[in-house]
Amino acid sequence: MSLNSDDAPRTRVLVVDDSAFMRTAISRMIACEPDMEVVGTAGCASIAFEKISALNPDVITLDLVMPGLDGLGTLRHIMAQSPRPVIMVSSLTEKDAETRLQALSAGAFDCVPKQLSENSLEIAHIRDELITKIRAAAQSCLTRTAAPDRRKEPRSVLPDRLAPVDVPALVAMGLSTGGPKALEQILPQFRADLPVPVLIVQHMPFGFTTSLAQRLNCFSSITVKEAAQGELITPGTAYLAPAGLHMRVVSRVSDSKPAISLSRNPEDTAHVPSIDELMYSVAKVFQNRAIGIIMTGMGSDGASGMTAIFRQGGITIGQDEASCAVYGMPRVCAQLGVLTRVLPLSDIPAHIVRASRWRRHA
Repeated sequence: MSLNSDDAPRTRVLVVDDSAFMRTAISRMIACEPDMEVVGTAGCASIAFEKISALNPDVITLDLVMPGLDGLGTLRHIMAQSPRPVIMVSSLTEKDAETRLQALSAGAFDCVPKQLSENSLEIAHIRDELITKIRAAAQSCLTRTAAPDRRKEPRSVLPDRLAPVDVPALVAMGLSTGGPKALEQILPQFRADLPVPVLIVQHMPFGFTTSLAQRLNCFSSITVKEAAQGELITPGTAYLAPAGLHMRVVSRVSDSKPAISLSRNPEDTAHVPSIDELMYSVAKVFQNRAIGIIMTGMGSDGASGMTAIFRQGGITIGQDEASCAVYGMPRVCAQLGVLTRVLPLSDIPAHIVRASRWRRHA
């Protein structure tokens, strides 16, 4: 990173897009920020590779649809040869959701949908999202040196607490930036006989959660599906909250069995679905038999919900900083002192299995 006039580090960005209009529009958005600078632009993969080598940018914005080697191929080359945070900026539609998911799996830091015609000045509407994600990318683990600090974090934030009176009955997970790739790493580790259901809120735009659930289901022994209104939750199944709907757990009136409730309300939350809304409901229904897990992502969604589970005596796990793409949401929970464990991503599945099979006495 270079220094600005105040000697603060400035994020150096390379803009890659085959459209001259988009290169100019994105460059102007970035240039308006005092902590960022555009060090170069490229209209195709070959020029992008040359400029990465010559300019060594901190963050790259990359279009998915380009002539010659497309954005996905370009991304894979970057991650293999000179890995660094890459934000995909593309006008992919709902039917192209699989391509976006492939980009996230290939190592993209995040995606920003253009959504609008490149001939419209309304392209500026993506500005806030793009700038926020560039800042997060610049601070992510991908920007650390080649020899990152891998000192072990404490496995327990608090002294060992008495375990729940009964074994956990449900796992609630919350993820944001970096989440799809994290889910691809952990869900396949569960066996089909996982004795608890898993409810997942992953912040994603409309049209992508269905494809994500289908993709994860192909990789996993447990069933992974997009949640449906009113369905009973069963062990060995992971339910992904649909984009645009809050997912909660309720006790069914007819037989008190736990079921899924989907709703657009409240509409004034920062994210829909909201991790907090899921975890509030889990704390209410399952009390000390809940496991709450907060994972990679920006912001503080999930902090209040994890606090609710913690206060009910449930198990609360935070993903550690070293394995997070963005150590935001877990950091907030750690600072609040509501995590019973801090674990690297790779250890989370085994911990869930041990907790759900080990009956301990209070």
